[in-house]
Amino acid sequence: DQEQLYREAAIKKQISYLQKELDELHPENISDTRKFEKKIEESGMNDEARKEAEKVLNRMKQEGKDSHEYGLLYDYLDFVTSLSWKHPEFTPIDLNRAEEILDEDHYGLKKVKERIIQQIAVMALNRKQYGSILLFVGAPGTGKTSIGQSIARALHRKYVRISLGGIRDEAEIRGHRRTYIGAMPGRIMEGMKRSGAANPVMVLDEVDKLAKDYGGDPASALLEVLDPEQNSHFNDHYVEIPQDLSEVLFIATANDVQGIPRPLLDRMELIEISGYTENEKEHIAREHLIPKQMEINGIPKGKLVIQPAALGKLINSYTKEAGVRSLERNIGRICRKTARALMEEGKDKVVVTSRNISRFLGKERYDYLMANEKNEVGIARGLAWTQVGGDTLQIEVNVMPGKGELLLTGQLGDVMKESAQAGISYIRSVADEYGIDAEFFQKKDIHVHIPEGAVPKDGPSAGITMATAMFSAIIGKPVRADLAMTGEITLRGRVLPIGGLKEKLLAAKYAKIKEVLVPAKNRPDIEEMDKEILQGLNIQFVDNMKEVLDEALA
Repeated sequence: DQEQLYREAAIKKQISYLQKELDELHPENISDTRKFEKKIEESGMNDEARKEAEKVLNRMKQEGKDSHEYGLLYDYLDFVTSLSWKHPEFTPIDLNRAEEILDEDHYGLKKVKERIIQQIAVMALNRKQYGSILLFVGAPGTGKTSIGQSIARALHRKYVRISLGGIRDEAEIRGHRRTYIGAMPGRIMEGMKRSGAANPVMVLDEVDKLAKDYGGDPASALLEVLDPEQNSHFNDHYVEIPQDLSEVLFIATANDVQGIPRPLLDRMELIEISGYTENEKEHIAREHLIPKQMEINGIPKGKLVIQPAALGKLINSYTKEAGVRSLERNIGRICRKTARALMEEGKDKVVVTSRNISRFLGKERYDYLMANEKNEVGIARGLAWTQVGGDTLQIEVNVMPGKGELLLTGQLGDVMKESAQAGISYIRSVADEYGIDAEFFQKKDIHVHIPEGAVPKDGPSAGITMATAMFSAIIGKPVRADLAMTGEITLRGRVLPIGGLKEKLLAAKYAKIKEVLVPAKNRPDIEEMDKEILQGLNIQFVDNMKEVLDEALA
């Protein structure tokens, strides 16, 4: 018996030696098990990972090629040995070069770039991955995802983008257990494999679009990934070996903070990317979009000229957005028509002017609701924030004989209706001071309407505008036409701060409004803004309705 065992062991040793020799002669015919032995040896795995991989490899040897489990074991080993297990060397970072790269790829976004450079500086000092996870929030087309690419370039790292829109199963983040048929690793580990590095820049796109249903809550599965305290031992159910994600630079993007669960938001540092000004859009079009679209559409340099006036008209009359996506689409349309003109009509050069731009793009799409010509009774101008940037709202109020009812029309949300009711209660409380007849509110109906009835509107920031319009209609005094306002109102007539101020002020500028009333508590927001936005606007800070009425009534 003993002799037989010895003999068996010796023969096995000889077989493996001969197999090795054969493998070296014909590397293309190398057996799977031998291939993985080699891969495990070279992968630089930690002890825990090596143990698990060897365990699976031994099973694979025992099962043999004909077993139905062979494929699953093969896939697992293939995945684990493709991951990068080695700790990366620190690449020295040149801050000036990093700044140049960010400026090359993106125009404007001063604050955002500053924050990124700070983070890079901290990494350069510490010589390792460090700092909070950045969350870029802003309207579509403002460059949130592409800034991740620029950061990867500046840091000389691999770039991976993971789209989270509509994921409703936490196994998509954490992986399926290997016992299931068709088990797969989660997106995070898949991204790590794709990058082939232990320290990529990983952009988690559309964090606010994660869905939640009975199958699980993927947002909660992300908590472990995004917590610097926990992610050095991230456990993917498929891999079953803790993976160190502390070297990865995570960047998340979202359109709207409202959609992100609080605990997840708490793990990240919020950086808002607000809309671009008209001037910024012109620079972006000149420096990035026009050259890019000309190249895509095969138009040689100098064959297409878009005059500054035409570009201004394109931005104002054909697009209405905070980002630059639809601007780029329209430039693409101009390029395609140019390509046709160069080919068919044999033209030498195409010049787009503000007069002939409609030949390329059709009739104008948008006209900003411009400031009214004259002061009117019961019409006030408010400022609103929308998903695509700022807008101006015209609020109209009529007073007619009736039974003291307040009618609200124009698809207003609950918060807005309540603002109108708070406004009317405030006016009733100060009726004596302004000599309004006490019987007035029993005998007259007040109708508040906000045009564009098909567009739903909500939020508290039109409070002072509605109150001003109602007050003007009640006492018959006109409201100034060159003035707009924004602010929440309380029952006692106090003016409370609001959000989205940059977009609102840009909208006021487009509408050629001279003066804007802003809540006094928003003063810090105004102080942080670029001079370019405030140029040509007279900002008045108001604390209460009395100050609003003194400024607004002609």
